[in-house]
Amino acid sequence: MAARRTDGMKGLPFARATRRLREAARRGRAMPAALAVATAVVTVVSGWLSLQVYEQRADEQRRQDILAAARQSALNFTSLDYRHYDRDSANVLKGATGDFKEQFAAQTAELTKLVAANKSVSEGQVLEAGITRADERTARVLVVADSRVTNTAAPQGQARNYRLQLDLVHEGGRWLTSDVEFVG
Repeated sequence: MAARRTDGMKGLPFARATRRLREAARRGRAMPAALAVATAVVTVVSGWLSLQVYEQRADEQRRQDILAAARQSALNFTSLDYRHYDRDSANVLKGATGDFKEQFAAQTAELTKLVAANKSVSEGQVLEAGITRADERTARVLVVADSRVTNTAAPQGQARNYRLQLDLVHEGGRWLTSDVEFVG
């Protein structure tokens, strides 16, 4: 009965491998053949696992890079001082791209006058940031930030709370802010 079953399974890969192992055993080569098969299996599994670890590390690094860029962009956006507004606005523009960069640059001259006239100082801090979506080239991050704002109208300072949605794009090896929206 076993002979019929083996003959009926001649076309199956497992049956062929079993038949070859039996033939190798008859010739005294079963152990080296089994070791070769085991080595090949271990090599394939190790390669696959290494690829999985590499991809996880790359994903985590991208996630950290996105969060760092969003935090810095939000900090730059909420920390402005009339005494060196040119430098502060340049920091915002360094981390910006696209429409956001164009809009902010277009408003810089007017904002410089407004900030200087009111002697505005805003000291921001990022409290939390979280990625809502991300892929290889784009990301959306929600940021919670606070700042203390002093100006001629509020010389003792006022607390401001910001809930920002930042869209980022990966350009030239960096994550840059392409849009900022105030939410909630």
